[in-house]
Amino acid sequence: MQGFDHAHATTQGARDYQEDSVLLRQGSEIASLAPVGMSASAQDDGKSVQTGAGETSNGAPDLVAVLADGMGGHTGGATASKTVCTSFLQSFSNLKGNVRERLVASLRMANDAVRQVTDDDPMLDGMGSTMIGAVFSPDGVEWVSVGDSPLMLFRGGEIALLNEDHSLAPELDRLAAAGSISEEEAKRDPRRHMLRSAITGDEIELVDVSRNPLKIEKGDYIILASDGLQTLEPPEIERIVTAYGSDGARSVCDALIRAVEAVRDPHQDNATVMAVRLHDMPSS
Repeated sequence: MQGFDHAHATTQGARDYQEDSVLLRQGSEIASLAPVGMSASAQDDGKSVQTGAGETSNGAPDLVAVLADGMGGHTGGATASKTVCTSFLQSFSNLKGNVRERLVASLRMANDAVRQVTDDDPMLDGMGSTMIGAVFSPDGVEWVSVGDSPLMLFRGGEIALLNEDHSLAPELDRLAAAGSISEEEAKRDPRRHMLRSAITGDEIELVDVSRNPLKIEKGDYIILASDGLQTLEPPEIERIVTAYGSDGARSVCDALIRAVEAVRDPHQDNATVMAVRLHDMPSS
């Protein structure tokens, strides 16, 4: 019998506030992983902390995870990401139908929830969030995403991006590939991290949704992250997951966050990572 081993870890980085949120459902249970930056029992005395790990229970889908990276400052960003996670997961749990339709409908409801919050409190006007919602089942992984939070597949020692990047980075990279600007100019452009799409309560410009389940193989890791993880280049992420993958999702997440912190980027954004893999469960 197989289930899913999962964990998540985070760093506040150079920020004095945290705008990332994570929430998941296992089987029929919705489980809060506690506010990001807080362990289940007490505040961590450092910047990074791993707050959730476990197996799935019986039921389909086995695991639903949502990760959101808020924007709008200390209060607005945190409120936006928590609103998105809570609304998305509750909506998905209550809806019927196929997974793809439920993912898209839950995204719309999360967007409506953000609009309701800003209507109720005009001081929060302008807040928003990125989001990845992923469903893990025996069929594989399906997802919906908005923004620049990456959803990655680690397989055979290599990392591949599964979802679309809705920042200006891909557009700048295309200009560089066409020779319109240099690669260095593309990498250093201050507009690189500007979002072309986000959950703000207004119409969502761009949405990425999987067409079919992606089958997960033994040895694979599916990684959900906020864009703060992109301090690490793909080869470094590949090296870390290769080195710690056999130790489980908890070790992978902790190692990735340690590596982000080791860079000591003075402008380091909040970085959150969740890792999920198939593993064998004892027969009952």
